Amino acid sequence: MRWHDDFLELLDQRLLPADEVWLPHTTASEVATSIRNMVVRGAPAIGISAAYGVALSALQTTDNGWKQMIEADMQVLAESRPTAVNLFWALNRMREVLATCDTRHQAQRRLAEAAIGIHGDDLAANLAMAGHALTVMDDRAPFSVLTHCNTGALATGGYGTALGVIRRLHEEKMLKRVYADETRPWLQGSRLTAWELAREGIPVTLNADGAAAAILSRGEVKWVIVGADRITANGDVANKIGTYSLAVLARHHKVRFMVVAPASTVDMSLESGQEIPIEQRDGLEICEIKGIQIAPVGVDVFNPVFDVTPASLIDAIVTERGVIHEPDISGMRTLFNERKP
Repeated sequence: MRWHDDFLELLDQRLLPADEVWLPHTTASEVATSIRNMVVRGAPAIGISAAYGVALSALQTTDNGWKQMIEADMQVLAESRPTAVNLFWALNRMREVLATCDTRHQAQRRLAEAAIGIHGDDLAANLAMAGHALTVMDDRAPFSVLTHCNTGALATGGYGTALGVIRRLHEEKMLKRVYADETRPWLQGSRLTAWELAREGIPVTLNADGAAAAILSRGEVKWVIVGADRITANGDVANKIGTYSLAVLARHHKVRFMVVAPASTVDMSLESGQEIPIEQRDGLEICEIKGIQIAPVGVDVFNPVFDVTPASLIDAIVTERGVIHEPDISGMRTLFNERKP
């Protein structure tokens, strides 16, 4: 994403890797539409985009009722995607800033500064997470990893969560190869992750989601590394659909499983993953590819965007604050300074 003081450009991720198209946005509603329609995706990037959307809202206001107009736009942004908690975290941050503003012009300046700050903080958190993750990986000989969906610069403020760890492994010459699940139905693994890695010269092999078990059975992969869209107080993790099955496969094959996400992804208000709202999308995403029907017309479709991986299947959760080994409610509370009521 590119901020230009009076408009926001978002790279249309739906068109990658064939075309690189930047879409200008001048209103909060335009940003909300782009979030809803997957122009921008990835929990951290959604939060950052929403923050810029609030900044744009301030620029569009008039002297009469300016604060109410911004609050209404924040509600529109909040309704764009239900599962990624970073969206609501960013909007709460912006709401706190708005509360300190006495004039419209003050709001325009402070909200823009806050959005830029959220963007910069996310990049710093990505870099910190990569450093923490490597302290967990005691095998210094080059090894392979498997990842799911896209968690790189496209999904964050610029470096990546899970893919940021993979970048750091490559920089430290600890990486042998990345296996990237294609990630149905939006194919973020093939269109985005493979694109990012190939551009940087990082060795990547693209595989169908259903091939993950065969890959893990060979013993070459030491870690499955994924991101998260929401992490609850007991360490359960909501992430792209297919993550749960990977965790089950990893446990069976004695491959370690790591979740990498910023602290803004943690929702200590929810006790477990059973409380996470899971977004359901149009069944056409399963039945069609670029408008071409690949399934019987009218067939029933189950199309959740995310699934929940139980904490019991996770070896480590990594945030910029540190690492939680074998996560549970005690470890989560310790790292996030939460006391049992």
